[in-house]
Amino acid sequence: MAGDTPKTFWEHLDDLRSYLVRIIVVVAALTVVVFCLKDVLFSIVLAPKNADFVTFRAVRVLAACVQPYAHGLVDSASGFKSLQLINTGLASQFLVHMRTSFYFALLIASPFILYVLFSFISPALYRAERRVASLLVFSGFVMFMLGALVAYFVIVPFTVSFLGNYQVDEAVPNLVALDSYIDTFFLLLLLMGVVFELPVLSWLLAKAGLLKASFMKRYRRHAFVAILVVAAVVTPTSDIFTLSLVSVPVFALYEFSVFIVGRLEKKARA
Repeated sequence: MAGDTPKTFWEHLDDLRSYLVRIIVVVAALTVVVFCLKDVLFSIVLAPKNADFVTFRAVRVLAACVQPYAHGLVDSASGFKSLQLINTGLASQFLVHMRTSFYFALLIASPFILYVLFSFISPALYRAERRVASLLVFSGFVMFMLGALVAYFVIVPFTVSFLGNYQVDEAVPNLVALDSYIDTFFLLLLLMGVVFELPVLSWLLAKAGLLKASFMKRYRRHAFVAILVVAAVVTPTSDIFTLSLVSVPVFALYEFSVFIVGRLEKKARA
């Protein structure tokens, strides 16, 4: 602001350190709280591996409704099985507990972290830039959380059910370690959270003049094929229903991105 004395590099560095200390303190405190809520924490994390998970129950209800028309869906719904986990290391369960508590603490504290970081950079922005940046940060956070929810309720249960119960031979039983399940769980949440940032990324590229709506429309078919391939890899099941659960929302994101880029171009021409 006019009349303010510019800060030196070391003063900015000192401000950054104070902001980082706040973040560390909050995340550490939340990690302890989440760690103490072990039963609640793992009732959430381990729920998608169970055959009575809400998504599987919904699929069974849907399968019963469309039974005369979609036998493949009925067969898929009847094949859901709970995944049994094992522990292979002396300290593995304790380390998994700590790691999971930290991840959830980061997730819970993410609005505060974004607010603190934005507070640090906002004085260097003009009023219009600050408004755009705040909208961008908020939109990015919302889209990431939506992607994580889609992963939790759709991708994780179907992927875990398929891979955890897949056998090359009946003589080779599956013994899935707890840490393997946890790693897969958070990886899928992270991947879908990043995928759902597509509209935000498209807006940024269009704002920089690197992306056009005409380009996205021209390669719509290519994008559709790529989305189907990615959906088939992420959810390696054999039925079209599960594939659609993943590919349709992502393709809707692509179309929404086309709309956003088109509106931005019209606004720039006006």
